[in-house]
Amino acid sequence: MTKLSDDEDVRDFDRISAAIERGDEETLPAEVVHAILDGENSIKAWREYRGLTQQQLADSVDISKPYLSQIETGKRTGMPETLSAIAKALSITLDQAVIFEED
Repeated sequence: MTKLSDDEDVRDFDRISAAIERGDEETLPAEVVHAILDGENSIKAWREYRGLTQQQLADSVDISKPYLSQIETGKRTGMPETLSAIAKALSITLDQAVIFEED
């Protein structure tokens, strides 16, 4: 590797680090990324990462545990208001909560 490309890498790292600190960029935990890539539902991956049971998350968004289970297994898509409440309870964006697997 040349000195120039090392310098560029350092500048890129510094730029991205500053953007993360400002809140302009976000990072995803490796555990969540791997779970989603392995086919896990994103809500379930985030719930497990946050250390919540289905009952705890369901209670926090005022839905039933079976309804949450159906959302996590893909049997139901969930109402937009419900998905927003789930995302808020998990401290994630709605986009992060509704990553769907393409058929």
